[in-house]
Amino acid sequence: MKTNLGDKVKTFVSHLKFAVKKRSPEILISVGVVGVVASTVMACISTTKVKSVIAGSKKEIQDIHNRADAAESDFTENEKKKALTSVYLRTGIKLVKLYAPSVILGTLSLTSVITSNNILRKRNVALAAAYTAVDKGFKNYRANVVERFGEDVDRELKYGIKTEKITEKTTDPETGKQVKTKKEVKVANLGPEGCSEYARYFDSSCMGWTRDMNYNRMFLKGQENFANDMLRANGYLFLNEVYDELGIPRSKAGQVVGWIYDKDNPEGDNYVSFGIFDTKRKLFEDGDDLEDTIILDFNVDGYIMDRVTLTK
Repeated sequence: MKTNLGDKVKTFVSHLKFAVKKRSPEILISVGVVGVVASTVMACISTTKVKSVIAGSKKEIQDIHNRADAAESDFTENEKKKALTSVYLRTGIKLVKLYAPSVILGTLSLTSVITSNNILRKRNVALAAAYTAVDKGFKNYRANVVERFGEDVDRELKYGIKTEKITEKTTDPETGKQVKTKKEVKVANLGPEGCSEYARYFDSSCMGWTRDMNYNRMFLKGQENFANDMLRANGYLFLNEVYDELGIPRSKAGQVVGWIYDKDNPEGDNYVSFGIFDTKRKLFEDGDDLEDTIILDFNVDGYIMDRVTLTK
């Protein structure tokens, strides 16, 4: 029983340490903000006491001057200077004592805020490195798939393309009756959220969509050219900026991934490609009704936050 209780205590302490470490930035920033407010209040309270300290000091200084100016005073000039110096010193010490607590608390509070920022910055650097490694590994994996099985297999795996049998209704030209026939078609499925990695459907929910697929492709090519113009002009381009131009909802990843343009030392493709791919998808998961759609698979360079500079 004692052993079990000891193990539970150790587990609890271990989990508590982990929780504190995980939440340390939030804890430090909260402590820092409260400390800054508290130090300000303390400084205000100390200020209300300064008047009495200064008043006492002025009285002592005036007494010293009166004593030195008296007709029969034996107070020498040297003694006067020493006395005044003593008053100034004691007054300074009193003022320091008044404000020292608020200054110390304020310094510790600012240190807490700075420490919180440093922890978050280090974590972001670590996350960026991990993301870059995962992204690179995935691209290498896809390259191996293409090399061994070809681009068609790679595309089918990535977009969830499957050959499905559907029932298609057609009208017999001779009898005019509707005839049901079985037909095999390839259908894409980018997942429950309609996306796979950075790929998106270009459909009726997007800006510029029409029922004319030829027009849709022309529109997308125009937007692709515009995106390349933006990339060359600014030197960088975030994926969310491209999403905005197409009326596609932004994503968290789109805030940090995109393209970098460097004419002399390109690290990525150095251009934007929408990866336009015509396909079909089901209107309803359990039905046979299909619609023509376009998959956009953007060739982002990956995480670019650490590569965006002020100068091109």
